[in-house]
Amino acid sequence: MQKNSTTADMKTLASCVNKLVLEGYTEDFKAGERGLLSLQHERIYEPKNVSIVNFYRFEGASDPADNAILYVIETSDGIKGTLVDAYGPYADIQVQKFLEEVENVNKKAVHHDPTATN
Repeated sequence: MQKNSTTADMKTLASCVNKLVLEGYTEDFKAGERGLLSLQHERIYEPKNVSIVNFYRFEGASDPADNAILYVIETSDGIKGTLVDAYGPYADIQVQKFLEEVENVNKKAVHHDPTATN
């Protein structure tokens, strides 16, 4: 992911996903019993073949069911994409089980652009 992301670009889940798609993170992933499934390429990945290069949390203003976390993923064979999950009591147990086994998890700082409008 590029280092010039601004907080204005990343305020909503939709705007964040759109920015990531422009940066090449086009694959949609889904966690299942057999591993992480790439929906477009129809491949299944084990945790050792996946890196979480960043993640973002989004909180619903009035409903905890709106809380979401967006994982930015790269695979060992170069596939780049995202996985969206709820967090807290609504989190998907398959996602949580898979992520517990992923060893390479990173969080990059989002750089604030003082000239950006909110």
